[in-house]
Amino acid sequence: MNSRTAAPPVPSKVVTQLRRLVAGEIANAKAYDVPALCRRLGLGDGQEAEAYDSKAKYAQRRLADVSAAEVMAIAKSLLEEADNFDLSETVCKIEELGSAEVTELSRRRLLALFDTTPLATTVDEIDLIRKVWPIRAMSPVYEPTWGQTATLEDNIIQHTVRNFDWSGKELLEHLGLLTCSRTLLFKFLEAVVDPMMRNPDEQIALAASLNAVLAHDGYSLEVVRRVSGSPLYGVRSIVVGAPSDIGISAALVAFDPTDVHSRWEEALHSRQVNPQRAITLSRTLLEDVCKWVLTQAAEPFDDGADLPLLYRRMAKVLNLAPDDHTEQVFKQILSGCNSVVTGLGTLRNKLGDAHSIGPVRARPLPRHAELAVNLAGAMATFLVATWEAKRSAASGERQVSQGSNP
Repeated sequence: MNSRTAAPPVPSKVVTQLRRLVAGEIANAKAYDVPALCRRLGLGDGQEAEAYDSKAKYAQRRLADVSAAEVMAIAKSLLEEADNFDLSETVCKIEELGSAEVTELSRRRLLALFDTTPLATTVDEIDLIRKVWPIRAMSPVYEPTWGQTATLEDNIIQHTVRNFDWSGKELLEHLGLLTCSRTLLFKFLEAVVDPMMRNPDEQIALAASLNAVLAHDGYSLEVVRRVSGSPLYGVRSIVVGAPSDIGISAALVAFDPTDVHSRWEEALHSRQVNPQRAITLSRTLLEDVCKWVLTQAAEPFDDGADLPLLYRRMAKVLNLAPDDHTEQVFKQILSGCNSVVTGLGTLRNKLGDAHSIGPVRARPLPRHAELAVNLAGAMATFLVATWEAKRSAASGERQVSQGSNP
């Protein structure tokens, strides 16, 4: 039996809309060209006189008995030769049926994020919008009171350039971010983290914030290449070795979106393609967490100390040293944590890319990298959660103490 999941049927109302849009695009041709265009698209033949009566009806009659799959093929052929935003969006939404969606909840979280975050900081926002949406050809939210014909671009300029009475959330709602195709949504997200749109620090921080939202639906902004030293991002499906990958990503981006989370993301995506690099990053990830926790706890440490020493110092701060506990099961588990840290350090020295591997040393395989990254991610999440719990408890104690003062 074929194990592939069959594509879900296209809702009839969507097919009807597709037929209407295809007919409308055919009708954009000159009346005397419509019969030849229909023949080229594989539709029934007819006379020019019929096309002169109504180009749209001419096309609709010939599309009426054509299957949904054939209408899709015709739509794609038309889009190869013409820009039609509505037709393109409908085709994308049909092609995306049955694949992982970006939910309305996630889209609303994105709207909330951009309500306080500008779409661009090094160019005008309107320039970014024009790169993503054909706003000069899109219908306006409202027509001006003086009766002139307007476009969505006119509305946007009025309310975000001349006046500032549309919030970022309202602007994106009017652009259709809640209902647009996933393809268009990803095009927008890739544009806002483009190096032409904001400086490098803002670029990294925004990508991390967006990934905290996208991760819940199984997507991530990843560096796909660099231009003049600056990263270019693309949205990709998260390749998860285990369901915990998404949970670890969410925990680490909340702890530190720039260094710690970025290190985890790089390790995650290096597991299959560069096992040596992934192993080195696993060890560095734990080193990052140790240094961040010690810094936030105002505990001094030698920046050049090796990982086991940093971990032991941090373990004292978090009460994770085995000797601090009397229950045997906790001593065993915490001793195991020590072993994981020491083992990752040794693995990095033996199989990572921090040192030359030489001509005869063993080379790590993806499964070795998978183990190292998963161990480091689980440890990092545990350490971050323990530190956050300790800080929360300390904050609660201070509030109780302050409340009891006369």
